[in-house]
Amino acid sequence: MAFREYIIGEVAQDRADGLITRRQALGRLGRLGLSVAAASSVLAACGDDGDDAATSDAGSSTTPSSTSTTASTAPAEEVVAESIELDGPRGTLLGAYATAEEPTANVLVIHENRGMTDHFPDVVARLAQDGYAALVVDLLSPEGTASLPEGEAPARLATAPVEDLVADLQAGIDELDRRAPGLKVGVVGFCFGGGMTWSLLAAGEDRLAAAAPFYGPFPAGADLSGTDAAVLAVYAGLDTRVNASQADAVAALEAAGLEHEVRTFEGADHAFFNDTGPRYDAAAATEAYDALLAWFGQHLS
Repeated sequence: MAFREYIIGEVAQDRADGLITRRQALGRLGRLGLSVAAASSVLAACGDDGDDAATSDAGSSTTPSSTSTTASTAPAEEVVAESIELDGPRGTLLGAYATAEEPTANVLVIHENRGMTDHFPDVVARLAQDGYAALVVDLLSPEGTASLPEGEAPARLATAPVEDLVADLQAGIDELDRRAPGLKVGVVGFCFGGGMTWSLLAAGEDRLAAAAPFYGPFPAGADLSGTDAAVLAVYAGLDTRVNASQADAVAALEAAGLEHEVRTFEGADHAFFNDTGPRYDAAAATEAYDALLAWFGQHLS
């Protein structure tokens, strides 16, 4: 199943939190196949009163918050991710890659439902500075995230077959191994990318030694018995929508006998790690990144 319902909920939540205007929300829901009436009902269920007066484009979820001047996720100046092209199962894929001089492991980064925005090459570069070879694949290839109209990325990802997205991510693992062969592989994904991290594990991708889904919705009925990856599951205390699937995720981890740890950052909200978004929480992001490095250091060395 594609991530359509999850992304519909995320649009509605962004509107409820005042991060986008009602017009933006209706436009994005329309691209997801909802009629105006249906979209209005979804927004009303989340508390939307139809008033845009308190919301402006400056509050869009793609706009950096005022706290991002001290962003913990910005890479050091000496490490910059390069734009690359790689072979995918259905054609050329776009991506961003960076590596330490002598990487200790490979890390696949999976972007959120807005696509490969500038934040994700920064995450790749930061991981490279901390000793890894890292790659983010643009799951909106071959056009690429940057070429799409505003609001189009979530709609395309919502309707893409999950098996196609998994295959593109597996091509990313192929590329990492081609560039830095013989190293263990980890994966970290955020929001929609966290959900895709779970999907990659459920697909039985046996090259993964460690995984870290950040506030990712757990796919209904997913079976994790095909992987041996050690899983660090990161959640935000205020993120009730994604947290509703946490019990299912834990049950699947336990049923598969996987080593795992669940970290919930109380007081933080969905997407708290993204320093270009208004829900960014510097303290939680710093602590979560330290936990990620410790997990990868334990399971990818």
